[in-house]
Amino acid sequence: MTVYLDANASEPLRPAAFEVMARAAFLSGNPSSIHAEGQAARRVLEDARQVLAEAFGTEADGVIFTSGGTEANALALHAFRRQRLAMGATEHDAIRTPARRHAQVTALDVTPEGALDIDALGAFLDSGDAALVCVMAANNETGVLHPIREIAALCRSAGAWLHVDAVQAAGRVPVTLDTLGADSLAISGHKFGGPKGAGALLTRAATVDPLIQGGGQERGRRGGTPPLPAIAGMAAALREALAEDGSQQRVWRDRIEAAAREVGARVAGADAPRLGQTSALVLDGVAAQTQLIALDLAGYAVSAGAACSSGKVAFSHVLDAMGYGVAAGHAIRVSLPWNVEESDVEGFIAAYRAMALRLGGAGRRA
Repeated sequence: MTVYLDANASEPLRPAAFEVMARAAFLSGNPSSIHAEGQAARRVLEDARQVLAEAFGTEADGVIFTSGGTEANALALHAFRRQRLAMGATEHDAIRTPARRHAQVTALDVTPEGALDIDALGAFLDSGDAALVCVMAANNETGVLHPIREIAALCRSAGAWLHVDAVQAAGRVPVTLDTLGADSLAISGHKFGGPKGAGALLTRAATVDPLIQGGGQERGRRGGTPPLPAIAGMAAALREALAEDGSQQRVWRDRIEAAAREVGARVAGADAPRLGQTSALVLDGVAAQTQLIALDLAGYAVSAGAACSSGKVAFSHVLDAMGYGVAAGHAIRVSLPWNVEESDVEGFIAAYRAMALRLGGAGRRA
């Protein structure tokens, strides 16, 4: 049986979310219908909206349901577009790809530890008008937390709109519009134990130009009949995730990293504030794909970078931006799920040590 340690790709579905989804799936009505069946579905939808509004510090009207984080980010870049756009060099492709449609795009440097270079942001904001700044709260590959409050203060003083991709942070560290100082946030339900297919854009904006037009759903800001079971499951998963403190995962993450260092691995972003359940382990001279295959054969499912590249194991633009050079292709990501157990961690440590000792020496001599 495979041990799943790839939570940043997708968390396992929480049983509480599944139970809520099953009930919602048997509601026949469309939330836009005015009859009793439709209104029963509407209540489920609006209850979920209120859960998200309270969790992320906005009014219910500031919650726009989407199909996930990618669509939420795309909607933000479409709705809040400005003459100039700046993004961190380590952003997810959900920001990097739609950003290319903007006329003026600047990729801001990060420090060797992976945090956004504040001086680079200040210089960008001082160099022109009307800016949209996009920065992720937590990096999906390294878990590094960007200094969002400091970034927000600079954006606010310059009159720039700050959109935060909070997909990896939501449900794992405190994230609200107020505490971060952001103007909008993107989240995805399956990253904290909800089902795939539901996410949201949280915003303070009074008006939002829709990316998907349709029958007026989501107050005209996102067309299409909402996936009610997935949305209800997302809200249930969020409630449960917010009740957890993640302290045990942090202890186990540190244990994994200590063991990895003993066999010659480096930890990307080790000295930066990070998510407590994410490790990017760099084993110099050993290709990420080779490591993944070895660990998969040993019964451990981990990944190399983002899981959104059609199954490819690619050179990490994140580690490249952090200055790792060719070693950006020698890193794997271990991300502990909500239901991880100590035996899973101990087993992985043994498998990683065996793999590194068998492949690492040969790789470094090559």
